[in-house]
Amino acid sequence: MSAPTITGLRVIVTAPEGVNLVVVRIDTSEPGLYGLGCATFHQRFAAVVAALETHIAPLLSGRDVSQISDIGRSLHYSSYWRGGPVLNSALSGVDMALWDIAGKRAGLPVYDLLGGPLRGAVPVYLHASGATVEQTLDEAEALVDAGYRHVRLQTGQPGLGTYGAPGAPNGYPGTPYPDGWNVHHYLARTPRLFEAARDRLGDDVELLHDVHSRLTPKQAVVLARALEPYRLFFLEDVVAPEHYDRLPEVRAAAPVPLAVGELTASVPDAARLVTAGGVDLLRCHISAIGGVTPGHKLSVLCELHGVQTAWHAPADVSPVGAAANLALDLTSPAFGIQEGHVYPEVVHEIFPGMPVIAAGYARPSTAPGWGIELDEAAAAKHPPVLHAHERWAATVRRPDGSIEAP
Repeated sequence: MSAPTITGLRVIVTAPEGVNLVVVRIDTSEPGLYGLGCATFHQRFAAVVAALETHIAPLLSGRDVSQISDIGRSLHYSSYWRGGPVLNSALSGVDMALWDIAGKRAGLPVYDLLGGPLRGAVPVYLHASGATVEQTLDEAEALVDAGYRHVRLQTGQPGLGTYGAPGAPNGYPGTPYPDGWNVHHYLARTPRLFEAARDRLGDDVELLHDVHSRLTPKQAVVLARALEPYRLFFLEDVVAPEHYDRLPEVRAAAPVPLAVGELTASVPDAARLVTAGGVDLLRCHISAIGGVTPGHKLSVLCELHGVQTAWHAPADVSPVGAAANLALDLTSPAFGIQEGHVYPEVVHEIFPGMPVIAAGYARPSTAPGWGIELDEAAAAKHPPVLHAHERWAATVRRPDGSIEAP
């Protein structure tokens, strides 16, 4: 009996949290059989939608839904100039939707198609942040009391460019840009945050921190060494992707594990982080590298090189993308930790069956495919938004006025 064929592709964009979630729906010749995939690129969602509807959809018509790898490769090469977050996010939506269809046809969750689970649930970390160290630790303590054993800590600083926590306006009065972000203040204050965290939270909690790509290689080493006494689970994105070639030397000198890869936009770039010895944990945004198929390949590469995975998953990953992350987490020996985001009830209404996070663990649906539905009428009540992230990024400048990596 031949496999069903693709009869149509639609793109749904919804922003229930003010973040644009891009979801692909692929319909098939078998009545009632369809798949959902995550193509989320919040900042450039319209470009992804155009790539899917104008360029990719016509290439899919009539294709056999079982040919996931061949479809992925043909779409990848079809643009000739390939790669980048726009095209890869579009490919990810197709890839994940086809995996969803494969699971539904088999009557199995996708993680069973990848070899079956190696663990009963997936440990996650959540974010604690505040304008002050005390406020950050109040949030962290609440998460620990709720059962979380991995917590990322970010605290505010003078200026509006602070990442992951509230900043204070006019933090550097008398400078060309008083709302700026000061790297020297950051390097001095961050170790104090973790000293206070260990005093208050004790030694049984795993602590994480995100630099958000703002340091030079030498500054990254300085920070990593200053944080050594506090035994971080990982230090994230210490340098901008333009300097990833320097990561092996930074890692060699850093006494804490480095998690990098959120801004990689191709499988070869992510693979080089692993094979060159630049990372302890690989942290890709699965949509930006093309979906579950390349994510599975990178998981195997990490396993063979003694590197762990820590897939990117804040609010700008749809619940379908979160389910894809969990499928990789459950089935890979290289799993390290999973970033978590607790979606509000409105997102659960739009995506019935989505994974649930509680007491430090994420648990996927046991239904076939991703086990997730999409209520398009509910999704339509939350239209896409424009320029929220871009406007924040433009405020990340140093006090002298020079722009900084956001």
